[in-house]
Amino acid sequence: MTLNRRQILAAGTLACGIPLPLLAQGARVLNIALYPEPPTLLAAFGGVAPAQLVNGNIYESLLRFDEKLQPLPNLATEWTVSKDAMTYTFKLKRGVTWHDGKPFTASDVVYTADVFMRKLNPRFRLVLELVQSIQALDSYTVEFRLTSPYPPFLQLFDVNTFPIAPKHQFESADLSRPPTLTPVGTGPYIFKEWQRGAFILLERNSAYHVAGLPAVNSVYFHVIPDAASRAAAFESGRVDVLPGGTVEFFDVGRLTKLPGVSVTTKGSEKLAPLSMLWINHRTPSLQDVRVRRALMHAIDRDGLAKVAWQGFAAPATGPLNHSTAFYTPTVSSYPYDTAKAKKLLGQAGYKGEPVRLLGLPYGEVWTRTAEMVKQNLLAAGFNVQQVNADLPGVVSRQSSWDFDLAFTYFNQYGDPAIGVARNYISSEIKKGSPYNNVGGYHSAKIDALFIRGARESDPSKRAEIYAEVQRTMVDDVAAVWLLEMNLPTVYRTRIDNLINSALGLNDSLARATLRS
Repeated sequence: MTLNRRQILAAGTLACGIPLPLLAQGARVLNIALYPEPPTLLAAFGGVAPAQLVNGNIYESLLRFDEKLQPLPNLATEWTVSKDAMTYTFKLKRGVTWHDGKPFTASDVVYTADVFMRKLNPRFRLVLELVQSIQALDSYTVEFRLTSPYPPFLQLFDVNTFPIAPKHQFESADLSRPPTLTPVGTGPYIFKEWQRGAFILLERNSAYHVAGLPAVNSVYFHVIPDAASRAAAFESGRVDVLPGGTVEFFDVGRLTKLPGVSVTTKGSEKLAPLSMLWINHRTPSLQDVRVRRALMHAIDRDGLAKVAWQGFAAPATGPLNHSTAFYTPTVSSYPYDTAKAKKLLGQAGYKGEPVRLLGLPYGEVWTRTAEMVKQNLLAAGFNVQQVNADLPGVVSRQSSWDFDLAFTYFNQYGDPAIGVARNYISSEIKKGSPYNNVGGYHSAKIDALFIRGARESDPSKRAEIYAEVQRTMVDDVAAVWLLEMNLPTVYRTRIDNLINSALGLNDSLARATLRS
């Protein structure tokens, strides 16, 4: 018997353990590729990108945001800001229940902000230094009183930064590590099943607080270990959505030529992702700024953007994505120049000390990026030793500072006070977390500038402050900034409203619909 291409692809995806979609029976099922498999889905514990893709459907925050980063109601129906911009009052939606049936109230919001996020989320923890009090004025009203203005305060209340956790589930748990608990949220989908290495299944929350939503009955997130198999799963019809970064960029054009397939780069307006190499500033050979500048000159960022990322990225100029508020291009530049890098290494007296380069297991594009960077660094005279690990291993190594250079990328959430400061301010040098200043960069000047920028209410003065932040950090090479990422989502055109906020697929799929 001769198999056609579609049958071969179908057989391949079945071999990956992907369950048959139920579309033939008329069921509303959405199949999404996921890679790598997240360590946990529990609210703020699930801060890595693949976890956020899933738990934005389980958990919710007070607000959602449109593509212009304007706030929309969610668990908060309305909010007011005092004239001095120091008191924020949120009215909560009534009649909302957690997935276990218990009522959602203001006490959950207060607990999440004052306990849960204080321990687990560096973006929110930095802001808490400016919060004088968090109070439940009644069961459905929460008041945040600040000690000084913080202009981007409302931008914090999206599901990536502030997923609201059920107080009754976590208040007696040890938050020093992810507890063994079933994810329980207020979101449109309920956690149903997790077959490790195969799929995560979410099912429709029939008690969801928005009438008529969600429209899809079940969502499978399929853990598929390699990019070729993910592309094959999509091509055979077993997968409906390939989130940005889950498919090889050279496959995007081919897949979008298939009947009933489309592609979009929408949904990253709030994220503004930027990739970089952490520099471990505790490593003796990397403490000389000439060595760090040599790193910048040694890496061909244009080549990375064109070859590894197939044009779905652009070279970064510093710590801010160009779409993040207060970005400036007027900083020192480090053009690709191997000879210049070698000269700087010679001036610094670098004697070939080993430099451990920790990869990022987010698919083939990151593997190729690591290979290209390694070759660039070897050519410039660095003694590079590449280290690879699965996602839990990478998280563990970054958390314990067990690396010299490490690939990562961070979302910037529209404002440098939210998505950038935590990576470089010295108060966020806290061993045990991969989501703060794991590089150990310490500059009293930068600390002071970030603090001033967060408290300044005049936009023109904020622009001046953050321009100085960028110039200073780029001169100092606080990290090796690589690329501004532009991640394409490939999907079936029969899916309407797949991306409907500035968080893209990291927000919920509640408003997505399927046409037959």
